[in-house]
Amino acid sequence: MQEIMLAPDEPAKKLSNYLKKRFPIGYVRKLFRKNAVRLNGKRANPDDVIRQGDRLQIFIPFEKQTGQAEKESSSRSELPVLFEDGELLVINKPPGTTVHEAKGIPKHLTVLGILENQYRSKGIRPRLIHRLDKDTSGVLLVSKMEQSVKELETLFKEGEVEKEYLCLVAGLLPQNDGKIDFPLPGREAKAVRALTRFRVVKRYSETTLVRVHIDTGRMHQIRLHFAKLGYPVVMDEQHGDFSFNRRFRKNFGLKRQFLHASKIALDYRGKKRTWTAPLPKDLDETIKRLDSKASQQ
Repeated sequence: MQEIMLAPDEPAKKLSNYLKKRFPIGYVRKLFRKNAVRLNGKRANPDDVIRQGDRLQIFIPFEKQTGQAEKESSSRSELPVLFEDGELLVINKPPGTTVHEAKGIPKHLTVLGILENQYRSKGIRPRLIHRLDKDTSGVLLVSKMEQSVKELETLFKEGEVEKEYLCLVAGLLPQNDGKIDFPLPGREAKAVRALTRFRVVKRYSETTLVRVHIDTGRMHQIRLHFAKLGYPVVMDEQHGDFSFNRRFRKNFGLKRQFLHASKIALDYRGKKRTWTAPLPKDLDETIKRLDSKASQQ
């Protein structure tokens, strides 16, 4: 039996809608068909309204499916923590995990869903401060207190947060450092300014490793900017060079975009704080293979 205590700030909603955001629809239907849900100790119906402080009991264990997304997340009941205090949680987001629910991705398989499940018993409802793409790994900030969300979001909005990424792009960048400054789609598809700065770390035979700082935080900013420049991020399946990606995957075994949020720095509680995340295994192994191949040439 699984017991869920609704967070103090949980808004009122239908029980069926609450469960569907956390579990597959088929499983939720089975719960009600088998009368396997109790609300505050009483048999529950799909249209029952739940509110903060309510207690749910689920009497049929949820068995995860065997799809790839399920496999990746089923072994990840907790996320790697880089820093935590009473208000802020800094995690090292694994690749392959979305930060919030989307079409075909139930909430319980996302960063936010995992954290909500982890902190629900403590009455804490985590809130995302910014986003990372599903296949982008690295430093991600999450607020544990409602009152600190706006403060942290303001720091991001006003450019007071230093964000550094490490990425591998297809082709050999001619300049050692530079900036990419052209607008990208913002809210309501209106063009908004986007600025990306970069510095070359190392050039290989067909790729360039770069450190990137973004002064703005537009959706897919780094990927779009480098693609526009003619040097797309390696293994970017949406904006990349598809024929190059097929060849690179065959030669190096990398299965996702080479983009990693390596560092975030900001003023937090009157002190400059910096958090870094090491390269995950797949990206680290790719660099080692590139280095080995370069040494043989």
